[in-house]
Amino acid sequence: MTGAEGPSYTVDDALVALGFGNFQILVLAYAGVGWVSEAMEMMILSFVGPAVQTAWNLSAHEESLITSVVFAGMLIGAYSWGIVSDKHGRRKGFLITAIVTALAGFLSAFAPNYILLIALRSLVGLGLGGGPVLSSWFLEFVPAPNRGTWMVVFSAFWTLGTIFEASLAWIVMPKLGWRWLLALSSLPSSFLLLFYKVTPESPRYLCLKGRTADAINVLEKIARVNGRELPSGNLVSDHEIELHKIDNPSEDTRLLSPRTNEVEHPKGTVSNLGGISSLLVLLSPKLARPTLLLWAVFFGNAFSYYGLVLLTTELNGHSKCMPDKLQTEKSQDVKYKSVFIASFAELPGLLLSAAAVDKLGRKLSMSTMFFMCCIFLLPLLFYLPEGLTTSFLFLARICITATFTIVYIYAPEMYPTSVRTTGVGIASSVGRIGGMICPLIAVGLVHGCHQTAAVLLFEIVALLSGICVMFFPIETMGQELRDSVQV
Repeated sequence: MTGAEGPSYTVDDALVALGFGNFQILVLAYAGVGWVSEAMEMMILSFVGPAVQTAWNLSAHEESLITSVVFAGMLIGAYSWGIVSDKHGRRKGFLITAIVTALAGFLSAFAPNYILLIALRSLVGLGLGGGPVLSSWFLEFVPAPNRGTWMVVFSAFWTLGTIFEASLAWIVMPKLGWRWLLALSSLPSSFLLLFYKVTPESPRYLCLKGRTADAINVLEKIARVNGRELPSGNLVSDHEIELHKIDNPSEDTRLLSPRTNEVEHPKGTVSNLGGISSLLVLLSPKLARPTLLLWAVFFGNAFSYYGLVLLTTELNGHSKCMPDKLQTEKSQDVKYKSVFIASFAELPGLLLSAAAVDKLGRKLSMSTMFFMCCIFLLPLLFYLPEGLTTSFLFLARICITATFTIVYIYAPEMYPTSVRTTGVGIASSVGRIGGMICPLIAVGLVHGCHQTAAVLLFEIVALLSGICVMFFPIETMGQELRDSVQV
């Protein structure tokens, strides 16, 4: 494009010109290790609680608290690290989270008593709350035409982490115990610290902060590694000139890529938002509706996903109601194997996401998967043989994995750079609330011999989540990321 001072280009123009190459592969690998780390720390909750309960003679309430404090920490961390990342940079955001997660996770293995274990696991949750920072950081290096597909690839690292943790537990727990599992599971977060110095800051964030020279340096590095050339002209942001959409025009374009009627802020105001200011922006007239709908979808997604993971173990092998002691004895020998096999149910979900996200769009893909999840859960309203129960749970988990993957693509695309990680972080926090209450309500119903009520609850949550997706105001497929909020 040409401006008053000659030709110019935006970060999006540069990324499209440079393509998805070796540089982005390295960024993907680094961010992926962080995603593997979070998945492993989440999966470990399935193994550590029962093991510690047996070792220390804990009550059922004390065992559940080991899981709840992790989600509580994530609830706080997702909001806090989003604000840190939007104000001080993506790199500083995931550096702090990696330090907290790695250190607290490793020290958890040496906890001498229950109180200290609870404190350290809550710190692990606080660090894990920074997961959305890494996903937003990676997203801001990906060209718009490839964004959906590569974000699905990024999500595959979560599945890799769940499979790896399940297999690690299967090998380590019977011979070495839960302390070794905690220590080994903290290693991926340590790898993030080893390679932190070579990680680049997001050029989109640098441009928004007015650090254009630094943004150009990053883009030039991408050009060298990818063997491409930057567009000619000066690098500009949405705050400096009106951008012109060339590709993929649509009715949503003016919502997704604001060109006119932007809010005029004093220099630095948008890029230096504090916590309360960021929240007010998210609840401003233009963002209030998508923000509230996104919170509902994140809640429903987390509630359904973690619920199905737990129900795979709860209903596997004992669809008929029996005393808790008998259930425990019956499932003791196959627990690690069952969780390991169940984790593979996420692979088809990722394939569905990859096939649909850039063809059907984010909204249609998500809503369809939510409604299909409802269909697969319907037969479980009745007691079924073990094989059928497992099959329907796997099919439902495939669908909910797909929705989880796509919502983590859609959420950062929906928000402007100035509040992107804060917006995704708060939505993720709301999702953690769903993860916290799911075991207490849904799984508690199964233990109380109310399988029909538990499944019906999942049906309602998934159905309402699918309806909320249909009311999202914009479709982000193929659109440029925006830097500021329109009025």
